[in-house]
Amino acid sequence: MTNSTASQQDRPLRLVVMGTGGFAVPMLHAAVASRHDVLAVVTQPLKPARNQRNAPPPPPTREAATKLGLPILDPPSVNSPEAHELLRPLQADLFLVADYGQILSPETLSLAPLGGMNLHGSLLPQYRGAAPVAWAIYDGQQESGVSILHMTPKIDAGPVLGQARVTIDPDETAEQLEHRLAALGGPLMMETVDRYLRGEVEPVPQDPALATKAPRLKKTDGLLNFARTAQGVKDQWRAMQPWPGCYTFWHRSGSEPLRLIVGHVAPRPGKHALAEDAIGTVLEATDEGITIACGNGTIVALEQLQPAGKRMMTAAELLRGYPIRPGDRFGDGQ
Repeated sequence: MTNSTASQQDRPLRLVVMGTGGFAVPMLHAAVASRHDVLAVVTQPLKPARNQRNAPPPPPTREAATKLGLPILDPPSVNSPEAHELLRPLQADLFLVADYGQILSPETLSLAPLGGMNLHGSLLPQYRGAAPVAWAIYDGQQESGVSILHMTPKIDAGPVLGQARVTIDPDETAEQLEHRLAALGGPLMMETVDRYLRGEVEPVPQDPALATKAPRLKKTDGLLNFARTAQGVKDQWRAMQPWPGCYTFWHRSGSEPLRLIVGHVAPRPGKHALAEDAIGTVLEATDEGITIACGNGTIVALEQLQPAGKRMMTAAELLRGYPIRPGDRFGDGQ
């Protein structure tokens, strides 16, 4: 995929969009609204439901493609011979990929003369991987953005064709930032495609020495780490919304630790003087929040909590039924 090739292709392209999650939806809409032709949408297969009543809603990209009346392809593996038999007759010029969930092999990319362009939710080479938005917030970054890259078999490692930056709001969750980045990235993708076709894009190779990883989130990533500073705890909570969410365990004398889902946290002013091995100790339990000793002498308040099997409660509601006291400990389940 070279600029000499691209400059001869300043005509409407035949596009196949590949995506599954919500991050791909604005890109799909932007592609449909462009001068190019969207031939089909490739998405992950639906997961079997135990029964129709409890069937989960369709993934966002599938739902959007259905509303747009576009053909939907959902091979279990996009790199299989069966998938290639579906893609080859479309004679696509270019694959547009975002939030799809599969890595395209060289053989798959070769089915489109211009290969593939991927929309990624970070300023590459930072945060390569499945959860770039969450890990940027977890790390306390103040800036994020989107990157358009030419796809290669190595994950998120291809040359960058375009980028756009945003400032991260200090109270913004991963869900909120991802919505903003998706809305920014869709139009940027189509602008980059057209600039590339006019020969106006100079691909920028990524410096591997600057690369950082953003692996797929696990449920255990939601266990609040009070050894971080209070701001770090808040950043962790923001990063884990909406999934996996955050939780901790209240250690009670004479009882098993009680798992609590944490609905909201907020750093508190002031410092504590407890030793490092006392991190996670309850300093105060009031209607305004349960304050916890964090790293570097900082203090965080747990303002909303949900015991297992119960609804989310304010601190005031929780304390009416659960006698949390100063000196109790919050932390892991051990």
